[in-house]
Amino acid sequence: MKKILFIEDEAALQEAFSGFLTSAGYKVISALDGEIGSRLAKDEKPDLILLDLILPKMNGFEVLKKLKGEDKTKDIPVIILTNMENIDDINKAINLGAKTYLVKTEYELGEVIEKIKKIIK
Repeated sequence: MKKILFIEDEAALQEAFSGFLTSAGYKVISALDGEIGSRLAKDEKPDLILLDLILPKMNGFEVLKKLKGEDKTKDIPVIILTNMENIDDINKAINLGAKTYLVKTEYELGEVIEKIKKIIK
């Protein structure tokens, strides 16, 4: 079973997505802030990370930079899932190593699952 780490500070969204991902056959590990998320990435070695950018304690850019800078986590694919639509943020995330950048309001859960499947076949 493929393992997904979901780093998202909105508990309701975290719960909804986790339920949907679990029913799609994934094991979901949740983190509500960037510090816990980066620690869980090292400890759990997920197959993929869904990462919000606006997070308490350590923002998503900092988490992404940290993950891509460490041997244990640098090869884990990261999908940014956020409400930030600024082209500079998109470019920054991709340049830091994100596989893709999804704006929450533009994608339905099913579409996000399809993106995940393509990345972690």
